[in-house]
Amino acid sequence: MLNIKFIIKILCFTLVITNIVSAQEQVKSKANSPKEIVVQTESFSDKKILRYQVPGFDKLTLQQKELVYYLSMAGLAGRDIDWAQKHRFNIPIRKALEKIIANDKGNHKTSDWKAFEFYTKQVWFSNGIHHHYSGDKFIPGFSKTWFEGAMKKNKVNLSNEIMTVMFDPKVDAKRVDQRDGIDMIAASAVNFHAPEITQQDLDQFYKPILDKHDSMPLEWGLNSRLEKNAKGQVVEHVIKSGGLYGAAVDKMIYWLKKASFVAENEPQKKALLLLIDYYKTGNLATWRDYNIAWVKATKGDIDYNAGFVEVYHDPSGMRGSFQSIVYINDFVLSAKMKKLSEEGQWFEDHSPLNPIHKKSKVLGITYNMVNVVSESGDASPVTPIGENLPNSNWLREIYGSKSVSFSNIENANNQSTGSGLLDEYAHDQEEKDRFIKYGELAGKMHTALHEVLGHASGQLEDGVAEPHVSLKNYASPLEEARADLFALYYIMDPKLVEMGLIPNDEVGKAEYDQYIKNGMILQLRRIIPGNNIEQAHMRNRLMISNWVFQKGQSEHIIEKVVRDGKTYFDIKDYNKLRGLFGELLKEVQRIKSQGDYAAGRKLIEDYGVKVDIDLHREILKRAEHLNIAPYAGFINPRLVPIKDKQGMIKDIKIEYPSDFKAQMLEYGSKYSFLN
Repeated sequence: MLNIKFIIKILCFTLVITNIVSAQEQVKSKANSPKEIVVQTESFSDKKILRYQVPGFDKLTLQQKELVYYLSMAGLAGRDIDWAQKHRFNIPIRKALEKIIANDKGNHKTSDWKAFEFYTKQVWFSNGIHHHYSGDKFIPGFSKTWFEGAMKKNKVNLSNEIMTVMFDPKVDAKRVDQRDGIDMIAASAVNFHAPEITQQDLDQFYKPILDKHDSMPLEWGLNSRLEKNAKGQVVEHVIKSGGLYGAAVDKMIYWLKKASFVAENEPQKKALLLLIDYYKTGNLATWRDYNIAWVKATKGDIDYNAGFVEVYHDPSGMRGSFQSIVYINDFVLSAKMKKLSEEGQWFEDHSPLNPIHKKSKVLGITYNMVNVVSESGDASPVTPIGENLPNSNWLREIYGSKSVSFSNIENANNQSTGSGLLDEYAHDQEEKDRFIKYGELAGKMHTALHEVLGHASGQLEDGVAEPHVSLKNYASPLEEARADLFALYYIMDPKLVEMGLIPNDEVGKAEYDQYIKNGMILQLRRIIPGNNIEQAHMRNRLMISNWVFQKGQSEHIIEKVVRDGKTYFDIKDYNKLRGLFGELLKEVQRIKSQGDYAAGRKLIEDYGVKVDIDLHREILKRAEHLNIAPYAGFINPRLVPIKDKQGMIKDIKIEYPSDFKAQMLEYGSKYSFLN
């Protein structure tokens, strides 16, 4: 879940960590690492473009390299699906932009051309015409007249309807509109539903299908799109071979078949064959069976996650965006954290949850630190830093889950971030020194606790529907809050010291400092002045930070300090703050366990949405001189098969491209199968 999917913490897993990685292991890691590359290649708007390396790739066998290559190709083959899901005109707009970029021979020093290139990069970065995080539509900085001339010169044609969507700020203004009290289905421009579909249409369509008393429900609607036929009836089009987006699906199947032939073991092969069958049929029962097989396939050096997974972009919380992430295990670091998943039952038993909301038996938690090799769809260019899957609550309860943290992604993030944010927004030198000494380890532990234990914890009461049904649009921010609160509560627990995972409670204090600062201050850099917060992860962080700040005011647990016109938040009592985190965790779990929509809505709307206008203005002004983009996207490595005279693959080399524009044009040319 966590796309975490979207950027929560800045971490680095490959650096030496006290009590985690020994000096000898650090030397070994350096010896096996590829030659260092320049991480950041460019920056524009609020975005920076980074590269990540893949330590250990050259140590793989040829069979393993082939498996990685075929899985990566399958992911790239499905790239267009995510573009199509995010808006109905994303692909024709992208193709028009790319054709002009690739072919235009005119004057490229004009303001219109520069604005055009800027707009195109924005669209590439976000997989569409809306900002990847805020969901606000990008408005071209070039004139419509200039663009019409560029299209004519380069033999490009777009309909009047598409041109209106591009240039009229009022049309399809938000990819996902989550304002309270509106019809979010009708107001959102995302393409999981045709423009004519309303919330009422969706509710009526699924009412006879969704059984709130089904203890093992399928993920209805996950891989489909709703529209109305000529008779005005709501119909569901399923993504599958021969169905919706079938041309791309068929290419995915082609490469996955090749992957199945070089699988590392039978459980891995079984999962791949079920994934192929799911793509062929679109059958959600097969998707269920695939997830069970995938969770059980824990052996081997190579793993991946793929499918229509995260539902953050669907206002109904039902439909999954296509994604593909392929990775190899980092066995040294994974071994160090194995004990965390092995102690899952202890953490569940000692959590502050109501006993009826605790799992009596925590099953099948696997946790690995991995190095990403390839990403596609909703996971690229903007990537999560870790994930816990599957998303189905009952599947996790019965069969367990897989949690991964992306070591090399976080390493690249770390290398691209200097000390500017810390110097500007930390309250005092003590806070700075604590972060410098323990910040990386603190962030790492937070992510591990969030992914490994947080998402895997707790249970629903009997008869309560899955959260996307009971909590609707508030399910995602509440789930992220639940996992974050679990991590925040336990990162100050002496148990972690006993396990040898952290040296002392200063690690927890460093994480508390950073979390409150991020929730109350740093993330505001991502918001356009005048806007409230709509993205799920940001709502979660603001809700938690705001709630504990307000609840702790009478005891001065957190103090708001204004010094020289600058605002800071200073934690005065870390132990009492931990108590507040535990109190809120108990309540958020209750809301999920009981499907209490009213309470969940009130919690998010009261504490996680509204932005202090004056504070926001101040934070943006303080950020101006730092020149640190708040969002990072990545250029993927390129896998190059080396063939013998008979055309058989004898090796696969890995390259690290540095040109974002070139990779986007390459992807648009080689891996575009939809119109």
